[in-house]
Amino acid sequence: MKRWLLDRRWDSRIRTHFEILYSSGREDGSGILANISYNGALLKQTSVQPRLGSQVRVFVLLREDSPCEVVGKVVRHVEDGFAIEYAALDPELRRLVEDAAAVVANPLHVPPRRESQS
Repeated sequence: MKRWLLDRRWDSRIRTHFEILYSSGREDGSGILANISYNGALLKQTSVQPRLGSQVRVFVLLREDSPCEVVGKVVRHVEDGFAIEYAALDPELRRLVEDAAAVVANPLHVPPRRESQS
């Protein structure tokens, strides 16, 4: 069987290495955002591994002054972490993916903080 039939992850994944904090109910943890896409993210070196199906709030420390918040559901466990699928793709999340891509492409440039359009 062709690999693309087995792999449901259609969006390109951007390899990253940003520190994160996360919370899944009563459990809090920390780790590294290993990759990110418009559909989900892989968190590694995690201190706590939430249950499959649990909701997780992830705070990505892309900029020190304003962490980006992502909400998703745990869909897979890996040896030293877990993967989440986002609850919804909102404009803030889209900006996070684009900013992560910009930082990875040019590590010396941190994108300026963008104001939410509420």
